[in-house]
Amino acid sequence: MKKRVIQPLFLLLVAALLMVPTMQSCKSKAAAQKAPEDEVLIQTYCSGPEYFTNAEYFRANSLGESTDQVMSKKKALSNAKAELAGSIETTVKAVIDNYFSSYSANGAMEDKSRYEGLSREVIQQKLNGIKTICEKQTKTKTGSYKTYVAIELAGDEILNAMNDRLSKDTKLEIDFQYDKFKKELEKEMENYKGNN
Repeated sequence: MKKRVIQPLFLLLVAALLMVPTMQSCKSKAAAQKAPEDEVLIQTYCSGPEYFTNAEYFRANSLGESTDQVMSKKKALSNAKAELAGSIETTVKAVIDNYFSSYSANGAMEDKSRYEGLSREVIQQKLNGIKTICEKQTKTKTGSYKTYVAIELAGDEILNAMNDRLSKDTKLEIDFQYDKFKKELEKEMENYKGNN
């Protein structure tokens, strides 16, 4: 009978000894993840991987602060639109560069500048069709309002708008190859995967 009592106690003691290094390991990981005492972790709303540009959507996020609640929202949207426009313009410029690097037609440089000009027009027009995918408002201790927003615009919308705009330009329409341009845009959008 004593053997049965000793055996469970022995197993319990061995299990407890095996858990001590594991518990110390957890403590050291928690200590390693803790921010230094002079720093405070800040949570930014409408931000993070789900709000990054990806292969399908151009995305941007921003915040606006004001003592007026409506003005804080306007500032946030304005900042996010500017960021989105810059991102789209950079991408479309890269697409145009790639498109023309393998394009050899008479007057290709003149056509390239016209494409770039048309792309800026398209981007400005399409920004009116953005979709807000996240919006949060907070009020600070000092009484001002902060608005956090994330917006998106589908890459296909830019492509279709470019196609529509180029088809109205008789000189560019003759040489424009939609499938080639679309392939370059899709390739550029794919580059966003994992780069944010």
